[in-house]
Amino acid sequence: MSLLHKISQNKNATKPVIYGVSGTTLTDEEKYFFSKNGAIGFILFARNVQNKEQVRKLADSLREVMGGEVLMLVDQEGGRVARLKAPEWKTYPAGQYFADLYQKNQAQAREELFKNFQEIARELVEVGFNVDCAPVLDILTEKTHQVIGDRAYGKDALQVADLGQKVCEGLLSEGVYPVIKHIPGHGRGTSDSHLELPVVDCSLDELRKTDFVTFTKLRDQKFAMTAHILFTAIDKMNCATTSFSAIKLIREEIGFENILMSDDVSMKALKGNFAEKSKAILSAGCDLVLHCNGKMDEMVEINSALPQLTDAFWERFTK
Repeated sequence: MSLLHKISQNKNATKPVIYGVSGTTLTDEEKYFFSKNGAIGFILFARNVQNKEQVRKLADSLREVMGGEVLMLVDQEGGRVARLKAPEWKTYPAGQYFADLYQKNQAQAREELFKNFQEIARELVEVGFNVDCAPVLDILTEKTHQVIGDRAYGKDALQVADLGQKVCEGLLSEGVYPVIKHIPGHGRGTSDSHLELPVVDCSLDELRKTDFVTFTKLRDQKFAMTAHILFTAIDKMNCATTSFSAIKLIREEIGFENILMSDDVSMKALKGNFAEKSKAILSAGCDLVLHCNGKMDEMVEINSALPQLTDAFWERFTK
């Protein structure tokens, strides 16, 4: 049975949410909350990491509490976005290294990037992860905020798509699912969506020629993460994550029909309380709410707004 089918058989994987946890081991409160309320998965950060043995035990304890297989996510891109760090884990280059190499030798860049993420995937599987929040498919512009910066794979859409494909192939070759991000594009954002809502005033025609291309090329991947970016040409009121119009465009025009998760619901780009934000994310058409910081009061509020996962969701999840 495949990983996704195993998750679909887990009777506690009942809610459309991925949570973070507070520390390096589960608290009794977390064990009780997760087991009683349900979640489809978890995401770990540097605060949750000491060494390989500890991370493996934490992942195992989450599966035990949940009574079966769950999604286990981490941001392991290489460069400055790496939650698993030396000396316990290898150090990998940021996307810009491969973008620069691609300009000199495309075949070498593709080969190195595939091997790079194949090795990352082996390290992830060793400690219990099955999903890596990579690749970044955002296209660099002259004004791209440094929150993306050297994480990107270049300024040309076809180059970014080509390299992003190799990231996905490398991860999948070792049994780790990639998450393409940040759909429909974060590259034109001139501010940090962790701190405020970036607004992009760009025509739909221009977006179609650039930002959307990379996601269209990789639309068959199983998971994608939304951008907390307001595109005035799509929706003048709501950022992509909470915009029915933007999600409709992602589904119908870009053609991504698989599992769409929000970027972190705790980020300042989103307004409202956590119940309101969670409802807005799901109402817009996202499949999953992502909550990263492990704060119990916020998780309790989010849980109060969540429906049960539906048969239609599981059908797409396992397809």
